[in-house]
Amino acid sequence: MYSLRNASLDVQVLDPIADQARLGTRYCTGGYIFQIEDAVHGDLLTGPTFPESFNTYDGQGIPDAFRLGPIQRPGANDGTALIIGVGLCALEADKVLEFCHWDICLKGTSIHFRTEQSFLGTTLELERCVSLFGRTVRSETWLRNKGARTLPFRWFPHPFYPHPETDELCRFNVPVSFPENEGYDIAESGFIRRLGWPWADGHYQALEQPGDGKLVVLQRHPKLGLVSGTCSYIPTYLPIWGNRHTFSWEPFLDSTVGAGKERNWRIDYDF
Repeated sequence: MYSLRNASLDVQVLDPIADQARLGTRYCTGGYIFQIEDAVHGDLLTGPTFPESFNTYDGQGIPDAFRLGPIQRPGANDGTALIIGVGLCALEADKVLEFCHWDICLKGTSIHFRTEQSFLGTTLELERCVSLFGRTVRSETWLRNKGARTLPFRWFPHPFYPHPETDELCRFNVPVSFPENEGYDIAESGFIRRLGWPWADGHYQALEQPGDGKLVVLQRHPKLGLVSGTCSYIPTYLPIWGNRHTFSWEPFLDSTVGAGKERNWRIDYDF
């Protein structure tokens, strides 16, 4: 595991080779933030099964995923697909057949991962960078299309926060709404609030949002009080999810990269 460390934080990033047992078909294998440790307060992140257990599908920390946009032959029934940032996978068996290979450069408090992938006439280059600036952890992505046709992709981050002591969870800089449900409502403060705590099951809820501005999220945290996330992009879909161990928001980016073009985006997580 790689470590990006300063006087305040220690950002632990999985090694795609040494930590391969922690990797599966769901999350990008380069730039996977597994834990962030505060010099005073200890671990700041959790996961759907943390600390009781770990599995590659649920994960922990701040992983991100291209898994919902697999590249596969139209009409193919063999379940074989290329997952960006993971490798060649058997979807039905949920198994990685061949992991992608990363060139890795660790320099100071930044680490770069770069890979090239090809499948069924699609050729792409993916670069991921995790950087630590003070109490800001930046996760940045570049997706380059080296093929002759448009490359569609679907990506989202999945930051896993521990539940705060209050029922208030998070608040967005844009107006959001959602139908009445048993998991969440919106408090007078504007924060999304959990209902029926403690939970026995998980609660997933898609949010209606204008999709006309970059997203900023304020997140309640049991150790730090309030943390935040700032997206450089406009989310195309915005769900929230939580269970008894963790709570997460997932600002999706559904888009395309033209032939010979590049897309770049990032999220700053402030602790």
